[in-house]
Amino acid sequence: MDLHILDHRLRVTSICKNGLVNFTHPLIKLIFLRKRTRCKFFSLTETPENFTVVLDEEGFKELQPSEHLQVEGSVWLPLNVISNGNASSSSQAVGVTKIAKSVIAPLAQQHVSVFMLSTYQTDFILVREKDLAVVIHTLEEEFNIYREVGGEYSAVLSQDVRNGFQKNGKEAPQPTVHPVLIPPNQFCVMSLDPDTLPAIATTLIDVLFYSSSPKEGALPSQDLDCIKFFSFSLIDGYVSLVMDTEAQRQFPADLLFTSSSGELWRMVRIGGQPLGFDECGIVAQISQPLADSDISAYYISTFSFDHALVPEEDIVSVTEMLQQHRKEPAC
Repeated sequence: MDLHILDHRLRVTSICKNGLVNFTHPLIKLIFLRKRTRCKFFSLTETPENFTVVLDEEGFKELQPSEHLQVEGSVWLPLNVISNGNASSSSQAVGVTKIAKSVIAPLAQQHVSVFMLSTYQTDFILVREKDLAVVIHTLEEEFNIYREVGGEYSAVLSQDVRNGFQKNGKEAPQPTVHPVLIPPNQFCVMSLDPDTLPAIATTLIDVLFYSSSPKEGALPSQDLDCIKFFSFSLIDGYVSLVMDTEAQRQFPADLLFTSSSGELWRMVRIGGQPLGFDECGIVAQISQPLADSDISAYYISTFSFDHALVPEEDIVSVTEMLQQHRKEPAC
């Protein structure tokens, strides 16, 4: 398998809910006018707490400093696993599951914190730029590693990044077992032709920027345990959307597409309080048991919490598995 280090230097930011009005113009520009911003990597995820925005340096220029904007201090690099020339898998388990043992677990053992962003097309593993030497040294036996520069890929050899590198000889600390929440929402993972973005502009703007406001005459939600979660990504020309079925009904059905099975997904939300960025092994503690059971999972990290999406038909077994995992004594 090949591991690609993509030619993006990313920032992870958070916009608080009551400060969104200060950023609607730059966010709309980043979504619909990407040629003007020259931003090639953009992701916006709404959760009950905030809006997480992950974007490259060109896109980051559009966000003006504000008391409503938090910026994680590191530069992050996206990694992508390529199997048989394709970033997507076949009929086997998809998402973070297929890279849990080969990428996620080894990095956790070397104290490397990862930020995951699964999309309709592929899975991006974000690592801090300062950790790149450790990442390459850790994964070089499993992967052929290539780095993208200006659209061209060249092989990365371990000696190229050994300057100042010291292997972590310490045993990885036992990660904190975080509580999980499984809301009743059903989710869809979808895409659309980026040329059709103007056709859904009104709906997308409404869902992103106005859906939190109660509409006149609207009935209150029948299920108060449902949580707000909507993710939009525009990365290297590919669009990915993650939304619950209630939001999906607002979009034209003929423009959005999903897998041929039209699969529905359920969410496992990780964390009882904001997780931070320095703890290692959070993704591994969820993805590893899913990989052991060959259960597909998309995984989306945000500024405060992590979110795994598993097939709806597997949610009962996943719930039991995670409950059992939390009862087992630490080794």
